[in-house]
Amino acid sequence: MRVLLNVPCVVYHADRLHRHPRDLEDFIDLCQRAKAKIATVSGDLDLSTHEGQLLARITGAVARKESDDKSRRIRRKHEELAAAGKPSGGGTRPFGYEADKLTIRPDEAEVIRDCARHVLAGDSLRSICIDLNERGIVTVTGKQWTSQTLRRMLMSARISGQREHEREIVAKAQWPAIITPKQTQQLQAKLGDPNRRTNRASQRYLLTRLLRCSHCHATLVSRPREDHTRRYVCASGPGSAGCGKTTVIADPVEQFISQAVLHRLETPRLSEAMKRAPGDAKGAAWQQEVERSQGQLDELAQLWASGQITRGEWLSARGPIETRLTAAKKKLATLNRTTVLLPFIDDAKRLRAQWETMTLSRQAAILAAALQHVEVRPAVRGRNRFDESRLRPLWRV
Repeated sequence: MRVLLNVPCVVYHADRLHRHPRDLEDFIDLCQRAKAKIATVSGDLDLSTHEGQLLARITGAVARKESDDKSRRIRRKHEELAAAGKPSGGGTRPFGYEADKLTIRPDEAEVIRDCARHVLAGDSLRSICIDLNERGIVTVTGKQWTSQTLRRMLMSARISGQREHEREIVAKAQWPAIITPKQTQQLQAKLGDPNRRTNRASQRYLLTRLLRCSHCHATLVSRPREDHTRRYVCASGPGSAGCGKTTVIADPVEQFISQAVLHRLETPRLSEAMKRAPGDAKGAAWQQEVERSQGQLDELAQLWASGQITRGEWLSARGPIETRLTAAKKKLATLNRTTVLLPFIDDAKRLRAQWETMTLSRQAAILAAALQHVEVRPAVRGRNRFDESRLRPLWRV
């Protein structure tokens, strides 16, 4: 607010001057220096006098109390709606549902199911967005899809018929689900995985984060030559942890590793081993822990909503449950790296037949599921051809 010397300031009411008492004190100092008066519908307010300052402080404190009470009532109302599984009012309709936020839109629901299948299969959000935009499918606001918009939608528990509040699932929703709660848990684990690749510049490189230097064990990074030939290098120098002794041309090593993985996945013994793998049992146990913990949170929220426990009791009991839930989701994120192989366990030849038509992100997900990493030895001086003996894969499956 601009204050002029000896000129009254006009506001509707004194409590509309500032939202916070601390701001009022600075304004009082300013008015004292400018000798300004405040004109309101309830009369003038002279902040140059102690009586005027007292009245302004009391009026401001009462207004702040009323504002806090209103915020608390609104917050409590939103908590009650969430605990009852009801939608909140206002805002645009969610994608996949009508304006009432309860009725499913069949065409958009099928888009959500298709996107979820592609993400769990290993496709990148960016490639899915490109496909949606090329098909003329837009968001609820009529805009094109972005990776951030798609990620936010797929990680939302709303589309699996669950009510969220402050990024936590608190109840079963009153609207029908489009995908299953299990799919939501898998999507949240996969898209929330910190190891998920997000650097667009590396998307032209199939083996990003999979190649390691045999000397220093640093991860090789993508770095093309001046003639744009794609390479993986052990980078040294400021900001890099490598030794700089290892470089390999990308095309032949990517082709060799891809064929090695495809050949390994076609091995019958591997297929049988994966079916009996303890990771499947562990994955089921982690999934059960997620569902059990989420069920406990739902039950806890219902107890609080019905008044059987206090808010403090709810908060105290929620902590350890959320800790177990977070730990189980992290373990599921690791498991998701191998789920991309499950559709091809009994028909690995189909994987080979589809390989060239897959997106780069899906190919990378399959390689990462089969490999922990590939150790790359330095090239032999004078040998100018691709030398497969430089590569030593460390298999995950």
